[in-house]
Amino acid sequence: MFGLGMPELIIILVIVILVFGAGKLPEIGGAVGKAIKGFKKSINEPNEKDEAQTKDDKKN
Repeated sequence: MFGLGMPELIIILVIVILVFGAGKLPEIGGAVGKAIKGFKKSINEPNEKDEAQTKDDKKN
């Protein structure tokens, strides 16, 4: 996709560890996981406004 191989990923991981420290990595990983989960949930669920409009259309 972006042409990232194993050496590039290792360099990125080392930089992240240097910047944030090893203790913060689980916290950062959890936050990223929650963000991805929320993003997927928002994509898969229809909007409340769309549901209300659909219900009104069915009544008429």
